[in-house]
Amino acid sequence: MAARQPDSTDHSIDALVPVEIARKAESIGAQKARLDPWSLLVLAILAGAFIALGAMFATTVLAGAKGVIPFGIARLLAGLVFCLGLILVVLGGAELFTGNTLMVMALASGKIGLGEMLRAWAIVYVGNFIGAIGMAGLVFTAGQVRFGEGSVAKVALAIANDKVSLPFDQALALGILCNVLVCLAVWLSYGARSSADKVLAIVFPVSAFVVAGFEHSVANMYFVPLGLFMKAASPEQMWQQIGASPADFPLLTWPAFFASLIPVTIGNIIGGAVLVGAVYWFIYLRTQQPS
Repeated sequence: MAARQPDSTDHSIDALVPVEIARKAESIGAQKARLDPWSLLVLAILAGAFIALGAMFATTVLAGAKGVIPFGIARLLAGLVFCLGLILVVLGGAELFTGNTLMVMALASGKIGLGEMLRAWAIVYVGNFIGAIGMAGLVFTAGQVRFGEGSVAKVALAIANDKVSLPFDQALALGILCNVLVCLAVWLSYGARSSADKVLAIVFPVSAFVVAGFEHSVANMYFVPLGLFMKAASPEQMWQQIGASPADFPLLTWPAFFASLIPVTIGNIIGGAVLVGAVYWFIYLRTQQPS
């Protein structure tokens, strides 16, 4: 039976079938690539801030959990609340670099040029960085990390330190795995008919990458700078509360942060553009003629 063709007047309550999702992803990718630079930048700043809010939520949930809640359960709770970030991006409207790697489908179909795609990726990446690091600065200034008698700070510092300590190959592989799941969440949300459908489509893939400990470049733009701000400017009282000092985090530096972003970003591109976008384009769209 031939697949139902998408139509602007189609009011079916059924979710889109995969071939329709592929056409929608291709169309959305072309539209995103051609947004004016300022709109794209501001939407990207929003997305960076939204992902940072999800990261802040997850960090707070993990505070005090070690030794009290089993590891897997604690990670599951953190994964569920981290979903706030992508839910805000998808439902609220924003441009996220990791999800935008699906633009490769529009590129492969000839809907956009390589220059258009790379321009959009660059603008969104910079905007995501501004939004995420800005939110990290705001959270630090608000003193949110000092809540829970230092338990939030302890988790935030541990997360930041762990991320800059990863070897290149491991960070690359974790980045690939992460964006496979993130782009599958975005892919499934394209097929949804309602806000509730979109939320349900997002929750399990995104929770899975958090639980598994995979690496998301935009989330890291919040996690690591927050740790760096804490290391540089936290009051002595906080260090006493957590039983540590800045000297206990020698690897947590700005050069290490920027170096750690490289393999994670490359991995995110491979996972989203190649293992999701290119694969689905090959399955559903490769026989289409460019228009």
